[in-house]
Amino acid sequence: MMSFRAALSDRRLWVMAAYGFACGLPLPLSGFTLRQWMSEGGVTLGAIGLSAYIGLAYTLKFLWSPLLDQMRPPFARLGRRRGWLVAVQPLLTVACIMLALSDPTSAPVGAVVAAMCVAFFSASQDIVVDAWRIETFPPTLQGAAMATYVWGYRFAMLISGAGAISLATPLGWHGALLCIAALSLLPIMVTLLAKEPATLGGVIRPVSSFFDRFVGPLREFLTRPGAGAIILFVALYRLGEAMAGVMLPPLYRSLGFDRNVVAVASGPISLTATLAGIALGGWLVARLGVGRALIMTGFGQMAAMFMYVSLAASAGEIHMLYATSLVEALSEGLADAAFITYLSGLCAPAFTATQFALLTSLAAVPSRTVSGLSGFIAAQTGWVPFYFLTAMATIPSMIVMVYLIRRYPPESLAPPKALNEAA
Repeated sequence: MMSFRAALSDRRLWVMAAYGFACGLPLPLSGFTLRQWMSEGGVTLGAIGLSAYIGLAYTLKFLWSPLLDQMRPPFARLGRRRGWLVAVQPLLTVACIMLALSDPTSAPVGAVVAAMCVAFFSASQDIVVDAWRIETFPPTLQGAAMATYVWGYRFAMLISGAGAISLATPLGWHGALLCIAALSLLPIMVTLLAKEPATLGGVIRPVSSFFDRFVGPLREFLTRPGAGAIILFVALYRLGEAMAGVMLPPLYRSLGFDRNVVAVASGPISLTATLAGIALGGWLVARLGVGRALIMTGFGQMAAMFMYVSLAASAGEIHMLYATSLVEALSEGLADAAFITYLSGLCAPAFTATQFALLTSLAAVPSRTVSGLSGFIAAQTGWVPFYFLTAMATIPSMIVMVYLIRRYPPESLAPPKALNEAA
């Protein structure tokens, strides 16, 4: 593993942390923060659940990732990755301002359109940043790069989640979200200071046909051993977590937790636990290997899901809220470190952006589709049965994961050497 001193001296890791901040900042604006705003405005559970569909861009980003992977960016002289980031990031700031000036209670259509724009440009930024990370760092540093990325990512989510909720008290929702929109300008400076990945020399590869651009990356992945099992595992992995997360704001409100208590639980407590989990998860990956770490952290996260059942039955006990946030965030951080390292190792350099976007899109399917029905399910079942159901929903992915790791170990699923050299 990389030493702490070496990590501090590696400029690329600092840039990676800054890019993590850039990617994490917009996410709550179309998710948790928006749903908290809707909950306080008296929006129904069904409508809040349907707000999960606002983030479909994170699920469908593989559709336009080949364009960002293969086409010449508007600012091509900055390189393929930085050129696209400089084009996308200002548009993301504009979308954040649109959302800040909207009102999901009195004018829901405008708020939804603005939130969808935030999600679209945020997902586009994710595509390019993921490709920059995979192409910039060698395999031995991917774990460290992922850890610093997630640290920046989670810190940004603290600001645009718990921070925005706290600021809504003195500034109102419009003022709070305008502050977040102002922060979204910072990543543009990071991109101008970053270096283009040396793996491909910043060269934009010519693509001979529409087929090669869109179908080639998918065809290459699907011809690998175990591709079907991988797709099933990735699609199921976040199902229970996604269903549980969408309903957290209305659950907190129904249990009587005020805005400040929610901000503490989803802010410093959750952030500290997540960062600790990411660090420990990165250590487990380096010490045990991706496969064993994935099994250990996956089952740990499944067990932690039952904390939501206890919270739902707690009758509004604050210490139970804090304990749930701590345990769930720690287990999520552990699992994310192994899961994302696993996905990164599956990407061929020739199709980095497209294949990683495809895999992460599959991982987002539950949170942007099935979870949209969670409000209706919770309204029919009540909170305790609903959260028991979300915990049980993690079991299918664990079964597929055990089969996958035993039948197709991660090292056997790496892209073919010839393809890597061709890139």
